[in-house]
Amino acid sequence: MSNLQSSAPGSAATVLASNGAAEAAQSPVSAQAAISLDKLSINQPALVVDLASAGNVEEQELMLRLMEIGFLPGERVRIVAAGFPGPDPLAVRVGAATFALRRYEASRVLVALEA
Repeated sequence: MSNLQSSAPGSAATVLASNGAAEAAQSPVSAQAAISLDKLSINQPALVVDLASAGNVEEQELMLRLMEIGFLPGERVRIVAAGFPGPDPLAVRVGAATFALRRYEASRVLVALEA
């Protein structure tokens, strides 16, 4: 069973695998320049900087799922479509895969705009 722990504010999330080894990703962009993925405009390219810190077990599980599907620091990401008529879901491309995320889930992913 894996545990998810957030490091100090502004640093990349750390996943502790069942064997006890820790893997930490270094953020290529300053956390001050980060916005949440749900605030990104459609087709605006960005890089994942970090995931928001988890406050309870449900949020820890969400963060782990997001990391498992590819929302890792340094990955390219963009929103390709938004729900109609409501705000949910968002079609989000991360790497070469596309996923549907609720706005709340997308708000937990911190990104930096690409030039």
